[in-house]
Amino acid sequence: MRQYSGFGTPEETNERIRFLLSHGATGLNIAFDLPTQMGYDSDDPMAEGEVGRIGMAVDTLADFEIAFENVDLTKVGVSLTVNAVAPIILAMYQALAEKKGYPLSLISATPQNDILKELIARGAWIFPVEPSVKLVGDVIEHSVKVLPKTNPVSISGYHIREAGATAAQEMAYAILIANAYIEDMLGRGFKVDEFVHRFSFNFDIFGNFWETIAKFRAGRKLWARNLKEKFNAKEKRSMCMRGMFGGGGFGLTKAQPELNIVRSAYYALAAALSGAQTTGLCTYDEAYTIPTPKAALIALRTCQLLMEEVGLRDTVDPLAGSYFVETITKEMEKRIEEEMSRIDKLGGIIQAVKTGYVQRILANQAYAFQKGLETGEIRKVGVNIYREGEDAEVELHEYNPEAAERQIERLKSVKRARSKKTVFESLKELERALRENKNVVPYLVECCKSYATVGEMAGVMREVYGEFEEPSIF
Repeated sequence: MRQYSGFGTPEETNERIRFLLSHGATGLNIAFDLPTQMGYDSDDPMAEGEVGRIGMAVDTLADFEIAFENVDLTKVGVSLTVNAVAPIILAMYQALAEKKGYPLSLISATPQNDILKELIARGAWIFPVEPSVKLVGDVIEHSVKVLPKTNPVSISGYHIREAGATAAQEMAYAILIANAYIEDMLGRGFKVDEFVHRFSFNFDIFGNFWETIAKFRAGRKLWARNLKEKFNAKEKRSMCMRGMFGGGGFGLTKAQPELNIVRSAYYALAAALSGAQTTGLCTYDEAYTIPTPKAALIALRTCQLLMEEVGLRDTVDPLAGSYFVETITKEMEKRIEEEMSRIDKLGGIIQAVKTGYVQRILANQAYAFQKGLETGEIRKVGVNIYREGEDAEVELHEYNPEAAERQIERLKSVKRARSKKTVFESLKELERALRENKNVVPYLVECCKSYATVGEMAGVMREVYGEFEEPSIF
């Protein structure tokens, strides 16, 4: 049970982390603010008005030291929801573990680290496609060599689905993205069984219950066959589709928000019946605000109730053998294969992303979906059917400029206290590694230990790699 948490300053995030752990959460899923995700420091003009707004603000190792204070990193797995700067954030997590004296063989982290999904669906990209994929591979390679319990990539069909994809497209694109990362690792001289069992997936749940279950059952089969036939995987563990199947925010509504509690319970039910190893539910208020402690606790208790009282973890694939479920699973399998074939004919997923083909498809579908909601063709309880008058007022998480100012002051303090010479030397070594096409993660670890900032490290990477130029999709 891994609930999404992280907002404002590291102090506020630490408070929420300890709150969730004290109430039975068994994993953490840390959100980062937009400046951090985009490689800007809190005092950068680009960060104004966004520091800590949608996640935790992180500038230096000092912020991680505060956020994870009194958290035993050997006893809790931590998902780091970040992509373009995932190598930096994982390096910071490793630097924190080393400073605290934890054996690297015992810490477990899951950086999302899926940049192709960002280029397709979410937009938090920085670098061009090829170096971005190379950085994903750097994290995977480093984890295989140095961090044996870390899951170095979480391929996120979730965001692709929320951007307008069908259920079949979500699964198809996710498998193709995973294949691109596999091919990068094979090009580095690794064998598929050495690393692919560490891949994880993050998938979306909303909408039709049976379609969702069919998607996951078909996806498991296709992923196993893909590994065995395309990449000649030998080990059974390589063919397992490990993942977090999460209750999707796209299915939630601002109208009658209490209904989101019911929706999320059904989403968790679908996850359990589909064989999820991990699940995390959006809170009932997440459609319009940062979750309140009460809402976060209800989402956590929903998962606990389904496990402890309803018995959903008692058996694997309980729907197997159902004529209906097996039939729609086969239909879904065919649709997923058709989508994969369509992308392969275009030259593969990387080419489809570079040209904007996938982005164009999803944008058109998202538009059609919204029009369907507005016309009533797509029925949504509380939105266009069974309404209860005007939407009620809801409590919003107000942006706190004073917290942002405190974050900036801490950054200034860290800069005054650190060794400028050590920072300069570590950043020069990072630049040299980038230009020589080395794995950058060990160099980033040293930068983090010197208290170089996220913006300084990302700035060196921007200078060497440049930035992605988004293709026109309209």
